[in-house]
Amino acid sequence: MSTTVKSRTPTKELARSGGADDDSGQEMMFLNGSDTVTTSSGDTQSLRPTPRALAAEAGPSRSHPPVSLGLPKSVVNDVVLQVAEPLPERQKWDNKLQFMLSAIGYSVGLGNVWRFPYLVQQNGGGAFLIPFFVMLLLEGIPLFLVELALGQKLRQGSLGAWNIIHPWLGGLGIASTLVAFLVGLYYNVIITWCFYYLFNSFQSPLPWSTCPLDSNGTAVRECTAATETAYFWYRTALDISPSVDQPEGIKWWMALCLLLSWIIVYFITMRGIQSSGKVVYFTALFPYAVLTIFFIRGITLKGAGAGLAHMLQPQMHKLLDPTVWLDAATQVFYSFNIGFGSLIAFGSYNPPRNNCVKDTLILSVCNAATAIYASIVIFAILGFKAVRSYDLCVQHDKGLIGERFPGLVVNGSLSDEAYANFLEFREESKDLGLRGCNLEAIMNESVEGTGLVFIVFTQAIVELPAAPFWAILFFLMLLALGVGSQIGTLEGVISTVFDIQIVRGARKEVVSAAVCIISYLIGLLFVTGSGEYWVKIFDSFAGTTGLIFIALLESIAVMYIYGHRKFSQDILQMTGHMPGPYWQITWRFVGPVLISVLLVASIIYRSFDKPAYYAWNADEGKSLLTPYPQWVLIVGGLLATLSVLPIPVVFLLRRFQFHRLDTDINKGVIRRNETTISTKQMMTDVDEYGDNAIEEEDEEEALDRLEMTTSNRTFTIGHRDEH
Repeated sequence: MSTTVKSRTPTKELARSGGADDDSGQEMMFLNGSDTVTTSSGDTQSLRPTPRALAAEAGPSRSHPPVSLGLPKSVVNDVVLQVAEPLPERQKWDNKLQFMLSAIGYSVGLGNVWRFPYLVQQNGGGAFLIPFFVMLLLEGIPLFLVELALGQKLRQGSLGAWNIIHPWLGGLGIASTLVAFLVGLYYNVIITWCFYYLFNSFQSPLPWSTCPLDSNGTAVRECTAATETAYFWYRTALDISPSVDQPEGIKWWMALCLLLSWIIVYFITMRGIQSSGKVVYFTALFPYAVLTIFFIRGITLKGAGAGLAHMLQPQMHKLLDPTVWLDAATQVFYSFNIGFGSLIAFGSYNPPRNNCVKDTLILSVCNAATAIYASIVIFAILGFKAVRSYDLCVQHDKGLIGERFPGLVVNGSLSDEAYANFLEFREESKDLGLRGCNLEAIMNESVEGTGLVFIVFTQAIVELPAAPFWAILFFLMLLALGVGSQIGTLEGVISTVFDIQIVRGARKEVVSAAVCIISYLIGLLFVTGSGEYWVKIFDSFAGTTGLIFIALLESIAVMYIYGHRKFSQDILQMTGHMPGPYWQITWRFVGPVLISVLLVASIIYRSFDKPAYYAWNADEGKSLLTPYPQWVLIVGGLLATLSVLPIPVVFLLRRFQFHRLDTDINKGVIRRNETTISTKQMMTDVDEYGDNAIEEEDEEEALDRLEMTTSNRTFTIGHRDEH
């Protein structure tokens, strides 16, 4: 006897129970949880027998090993699963180099240039490298391998991957996609700013090298109160508003640059890795060429040695500060882009037998080395700028002293020795308005993010001979870094959207266009007068605590729900090597503990430190720390909640089987391990590790789970009568 369940669409069998004789004449219409049956005579009756009666009636089939669906073996042996239509063939990398460059371009981003040097400067110089490498070994590398191997084994994007591991975890894929989408919104605005500066670099002198003149022929007061580069950034480029409460409309020049950014990103990603894979040869390699050019030029500049000494000089006492270790863990976490789902998508395009462990080690070393290399270049240039600023400061003070005390002037100038003695022993030095020049103090002026790139570094570029050439090179490098990371982020979003059942039949060009158009329209918020403030709001709330929480759940799900032994066996199958004690300890214990500490620390920080932002004050020519208004905190809370909300929502929908509310998002796709490369899944046919969870599971709960995971699918449940 067998019972066939049909839907209204043509079907294709993916697995078949051998030897089942169809002698019942019954056809069950099982649509959205329906439990009625239409017999051959046209009558309708209930098809839902008690679970234990069904299990008792089913006899064991010997045609193939049982599929490990988490069901009682008496039921699993005779499961035949069908889907309504075949899945599209999974895309593949053209070659190994293309994958490596794509992963490098994704993980090596703007944070390596404008975040890591700041952390080195703030957290003990060379001593910061100790906690950085410790966190790299204990947190970054193990989690990187988890996501990469997960995608390679499952052959799915983030959405499909977590649904396969367990349907209740389907919200993880949605959550990581939402975070990637929100981060992609404002990350492309940074690319927009780079385009604007690049276009303005094709002129000499550079427009941020001097203050503009007003109608009276004098320098604009706002510029003289600040600096030339700060004025160009805040007033010319952003035309920034005084506070986040005053948007002051869309700035058309930035809106056009934003449109250009999204058009370029679309043409790169419109066909998935078939199009983006060609671009990575430029976006991944060009930044290294530019860094090398800047390195050669930088180390030849006066003051480069002082900058490098300031960077590398270790302050070992800083290692006793817990915030230094927390900063190192946070930097490693975000520099590897863990939790966005993009690494899972990248891994899914690899061959099943690719050595993902070797890839992880190479990419991790490349990421860390790039951050250090970029820091050396940055500090060499900043050392040049600091020494030049110090020389100008000393020249100013010597001029004042010479005017007041002409007797100290010898041969038309004040010697360095006389200047130092005057500052140390003469009380008059306090009344002359001297600046009190100190090279170490200038070197300690720390700045990160947009301030480092668009204010401090652009000021250093102005001091270089042939400044426009260096400006063009620098912003081309930033564009390559930004676009490379944006490609990876958007690939995580598009691959997930493409895995949704109702979208799967659409052309990828159309899906990519829809995502880019929606992103551009939302992104217009970031090119208003308060746009930079909104970038900081999204950066602070959308992609911080929620991302850490997602990574923690991912680690727990793979190690303790799917199982660390099964995952290790999958690594063995793909690479030929069983993961050793280092991997086991970091995966199962150290990694989850470190992420938990990061999560708790982030929550405590948010709770006790009221969020604030730097608002530009045109009268004083500087940014002032200003508390966020209450409505911004509400918006920030909504952004943080939105990034993790799908996790409990999907769990509740599937735990309590709200079929009509639970959208079909690839949750019914369960395929056997012997299918084609493009459909091969992590679900193994036999539990090779002797777990008894299947036999011990309650049959009624297991049958309910089978119904849940195959809702809106066509399948056959059959068994053989034993005589």
